[in-house]
Amino acid sequence: MLSIRKVNSVLGAEIMGIDLSKGIDKPTIQKINELWLEHEVIFFRNQQLSPEQHIAFSEQLGEVEVHVRTDCCKPGYPKLFVVSNIVKNGKLIGAGDAGTNWHSDGCCVEKPSRGSILYAKVIPEVNGIALGDTMFSSMTKAYEALPDDMKVQLNNMRAVNSYVKGYYRPIRVGKRPELTEQQKNKVPDLDIPIVRLHPLTRKPCLFINETFTSKIVGMSETESKEILDYLFKHTTTPSFVYRHKWQKGDLLLWDNCSTLHCAIADYLPLPRLMERTTIVGTERVTALAACRT
Repeated sequence: MLSIRKVNSVLGAEIMGIDLSKGIDKPTIQKINELWLEHEVIFFRNQQLSPEQHIAFSEQLGEVEVHVRTDCCKPGYPKLFVVSNIVKNGKLIGAGDAGTNWHSDGCCVEKPSRGSILYAKVIPEVNGIALGDTMFSSMTKAYEALPDDMKVQLNNMRAVNSYVKGYYRPIRVGKRPELTEQQKNKVPDLDIPIVRLHPLTRKPCLFINETFTSKIVGMSETESKEILDYLFKHTTTPSFVYRHKWQKGDLLLWDNCSTLHCAIADYLPLPRLMERTTIVGTERVTALAACRT
């Protein structure tokens, strides 16, 4: 029987009593969806899933997307994006440096990803202590905690999100291949509201991040940098953050609209292997201000 354990007062909950490999009926999927929206990050321990089972569970929650970096997808499974620093035949088997800065996935497209489902297959350890934690920060709580006058100001602002900016950031593992013009054309720079309404809960969330957000529209670089630097620091305040300590067999879901996440690369050069599906977003970013006029 399904039960839950909150792991943080702000976000995060463990879902217990479910073996996802056996298939999930519609009422249980509905309950999982509700818990996902409520807690923003949920996870299941001790799962043993084949690639087919991982994808099948994900597809019960929505359409699964194929990442623009097809070179990092699992061979034979274009819906599984591999996050790993493991090298085979002189080549990384996945994205070795993925997620090491605060960000949200798909924030550079008109309909950002709804969320992601990450499965832990190889977890690095030293003396029995797991390394490679992932931190998640609640953007609903971060927005709620802002001064009222700043909320009013931000509600009417837009910022540019640039996939190319994030892609070419300094990295710690290997070297990223050059993006082709075709890949760049799929993810042009996009200006979107700094404060968006969650497409399902209709709660306001901050929707900027240090990896992909480059500037505020209509401001000088100096003004833009001052506000963005403040927001980047504010959104990652420890009181908004849940730090997940991975175990092999964890399957973790995060809400991509209402959270940021950041992987901690403290395990190098130990091997780490994760496989991820991502649920397609179904709604353009809606500004909070647009709904109050």
